[in-house]
Amino acid sequence: MSRKLSALIVDDEPQIVRLLKLGLGTENFKVAEARTAAAALSFLSTKAVDVVILDLGLPDQSGFSVLEEIRKTSTVPVIVLSVRNDEAGKVRALDLGADDYITKPFGLPELTARIRVALRHRFQAKGTQPALRFGEVEIDLLNRKVSRNGKDIQLSRTEYAILRLLAEHSGKILTHDFILRAVRGEEGVGDPQYLRVYVRALRLKLGDTFGQNRIIRTEMGIGYRLIEPEAPEVAA
Repeated sequence: MSRKLSALIVDDEPQIVRLLKLGLGTENFKVAEARTAAAALSFLSTKAVDVVILDLGLPDQSGFSVLEEIRKTSTVPVIVLSVRNDEAGKVRALDLGADDYITKPFGLPELTARIRVALRHRFQAKGTQPALRFGEVEIDLLNRKVSRNGKDIQLSRTEYAILRLLAEHSGKILTHDFILRAVRGEEGVGDPQYLRVYVRALRLKLGDTFGQNRIIRTEMGIGYRLIEPEAPEVAA
């Protein structure tokens, strides 16, 4: 990175805050902290940061409220900290605009990897790459072509729509309802089985055999994530 990145930690657990400050500090982040939702929103109203690490359980109001307020004015990457098995909370956070979530307890290498993915995605979103490569598979968004080992793959309109959506958000988890809403409209929301059928077909055509999930990753009970494409790093 060409400059020191900044992070805001929003969490009221002193041990977690200490761990994050130490870990992100070693990754060359300038770290600020907020123990309440009010303090976080006040900080963000006057200062810009490169990433927000947001706990959902805050003492004055929920992290969901903070996320909603952030998304009214900012596209800053937000990594949500979630308690184990809080599947509904993860889905809600992602639908509200979180870039990713990580489950407590967590390891610092996993967190910093998720942060790097979120930062890359934000930089790439400013101008979506026309072609993405995943091993032997290439997705050419500009020409609406998908190939494997240089041979074109024939996709249905729905299959391509799902793959394009995942590619445009590569590295980020998209919830079932987010994908269904984009592909089918509001009438499609709440029908994950419909989505599973098309994702299964996509995997077969991409050579992503059962159990491997090398290209399209399943986030159980939540949605799907396209892995990061083979592309040059984007400098900050």
